[in-house]
Amino acid sequence: MQDEFLKGLLESFEYLEERPSKDWPSVKCLSTRLLEFLKQMRDERGFDMLSDLTAVDWQEETPRFTVVYHLYSTQKHNYLRVASDCSDEEPPSIPSVTSLWEGADWHEREAYDMFGIIFTGHPDLKRILMWEGYPYHPLRKDFPLAGKEVELPAADVAEATGEKVRPAPMAGGPFHAPQGGRMSASEPRGSDESWNEKLEKPTGE
Repeated sequence: MQDEFLKGLLESFEYLEERPSKDWPSVKCLSTRLLEFLKQMRDERGFDMLSDLTAVDWQEETPRFTVVYHLYSTQKHNYLRVASDCSDEEPPSIPSVTSLWEGADWHEREAYDMFGIIFTGHPDLKRILMWEGYPYHPLRKDFPLAGKEVELPAADVAEATGEKVRPAPMAGGPFHAPQGGRMSASEPRGSDESWNEKLEKPTGE
């Protein structure tokens, strides 16, 4: 039944591509047709709930960022996963879906905060986890696991902690799997393995 549903989508919307998935139907949609497609999924196909919205940083590919929408039908109890590539400029951008689902507000703010993706048309796009003025996006693959030293936003926090960044107790990140080759050989590796639990992180980095 899922195969029939997916086949019907691909026949009805020529701009869609099938996306590999091991569970629910998954498609890739052009960002220029995203709002149009999602509105039809909500209004005509019964996908009335946006259960999640997240992003993927492909790092070495172009375009680099993809936003993924997890749709759910509360009537038919079906899921649909929709992926759409962001513009490849810096910062990357994609249309906001808050006009379709109000609950997308915080999802998009989190993706903006963590990945630096601009959701055009969002009513109040501001950081939700890091403080305003923080210069980095921690879920980008080029961001070190141990963090980057920056001035803390409040003097009392810096005074109480006595430090800015505490290195993670493992080889230095960021950690990411190879982009090619067999999945069985794609165990994530640290970009900087010059330090670990027993060997202190070099100073001056």
